[in-house]
Amino acid sequence: MTDNLKLGIAPIAWTNDDMPALGRENTFEQCISEMALAGFSGTEIGNKYPKDPEVLKHYLDLRHLQVASAWFSAFLTTKPYEETEKAFIKHRDFLNAMGAKVIVVAEQGHSVQGQIDTPLFKNKAIYTEEEWKRLEEGLNRLGALAKEKDMKVVYHHHMGTGVQTTEEIDRLMSETDPDLVYLLFDTGHLVFSGEDPLKIFNRYKDRIKHIHLKDIRPGKRDWVIQNDISFLNAVKEGAFTVPGDGVIDFVPIIQAIRESNYNGWLVVEAEQDPAKANPFEYALKAQKYLQGKCGLTLQNQNSLV
Repeated sequence: MTDNLKLGIAPIAWTNDDMPALGRENTFEQCISEMALAGFSGTEIGNKYPKDPEVLKHYLDLRHLQVASAWFSAFLTTKPYEETEKAFIKHRDFLNAMGAKVIVVAEQGHSVQGQIDTPLFKNKAIYTEEEWKRLEEGLNRLGALAKEKDMKVVYHHHMGTGVQTTEEIDRLMSETDPDLVYLLFDTGHLVFSGEDPLKIFNRYKDRIKHIHLKDIRPGKRDWVIQNDISFLNAVKEGAFTVPGDGVIDFVPIIQAIRESNYNGWLVVEAEQDPAKANPFEYALKAQKYLQGKCGLTLQNQNSLV
């Protein structure tokens, strides 16, 4: 792997923040130790991680792990801007103390992703013109706050939200400041939504500053649509998996990323039930696929693979 590409993994495979019962038995230390053993050099941050930067840094340094980023829920479409800004500054400062360069932001106003009984496709969020304006203006302001710390806001298009489809991503990118608002590229959410990930990547490669590598199991998307399944139930039933275990061919995607001179993290992320999909086993599976098929190489000297 070239020097400007770094491989990380998200803790959501060990413990699901949206459904804490999934992986309740898995500890923070087990999670980060298995990440390192599987060869990853970076992590995003989950709810079990210490909130004190010095404490967290100590645990991660022992395992040669760095913080890639962490999720931030914005409510720009449904709450006063000041509420989101206050929470954002606290989140920004924590990530800055941990050395992260990007802040993952997703608008949760009207989102159905956390509603266990709400059909994912039939009831996805749709913003009004006024809500779009509030979102776009709010993101520009958050982007300016990130820039104060030499950081970037990367917007996470996400299933069940108002920024999920190609058209919605296009609008967000066209109506926000390209020097303040960037894009998180998530393969799994794009394919699950029915979008073309390579088309999105090539269109916005200059604004993509963070990447999630996620796969989709065969037949799961159709099953979710046909049976009016919610996002959380889709997760519980294994809609998502790691690269190399689903329907997405990551070889051309990784090739496009390399050719774009992308400089940042590639984060394996696959929210699953760890009782059904052992997180360490699947982390190894992802690592071996990304090495063997996509030509990525390990960076963590603690690795067992």
